[in-house]
Amino acid sequence: MTRMQERGSRPTRDPIAESLYDLESGYPARDVDGSGDLSAEELAQITRLMRALAELRETEQAITEASERYMKLGAQDMRALHYLIVAKNRGELVTPGMIAAFLNISAASTTKLLNRLERAGHIVRRMHPTDRRAFAIEITPETEASAKRTVGRQHAKRLHAAARLTSEERETVTRFLRDMSHEISIANADWVDD
Repeated sequence: MTRMQERGSRPTRDPIAESLYDLESGYPARDVDGSGDLSAEELAQITRLMRALAELRETEQAITEASERYMKLGAQDMRALHYLIVAKNRGELVTPGMIAAFLNISAASTTKLLNRLERAGHIVRRMHPTDRRAFAIEITPETEASAKRTVGRQHAKRLHAAARLTSEERETVTRFLRDMSHEISIANADWVDD
């Protein structure tokens, strides 16, 4: 399902959009890396796999956008709140410096983000229990409950898909996803400026 269909617009067939992840239409492997030794059946199967990955990315993006609208927050705000929920569940304290490092933003940007979240009632700042020069940041119970009731519940459904796989299938999928992440990592791209 395309985003247009998800948002309620009248679905239209777009053969170009349908072919974005078709190995023979997008970036034909033989043109990019010279590998032309795959059979037509293998190419079709790999194309279906690439489409499935694209559908997963689109679904995750739609969830992210819907959660941002629901919570009335931006992407960085949502990432910070997710970080705070995980820290709370692990019984760990979070400092502004930890949030800055996680989000890869400056101290000034972190201060603005925390001020915004605090004004909206999403976080509280308390004196750090062991370092009186620092603050400990906590998510408010109301924001945590709202996030768990909406976004958290939706993301938890991933468990159902993973649980339906056999142990061997989960290992295969895990190996595939890690291998693909390694293959497409920008660390392995000679055209990316450092």
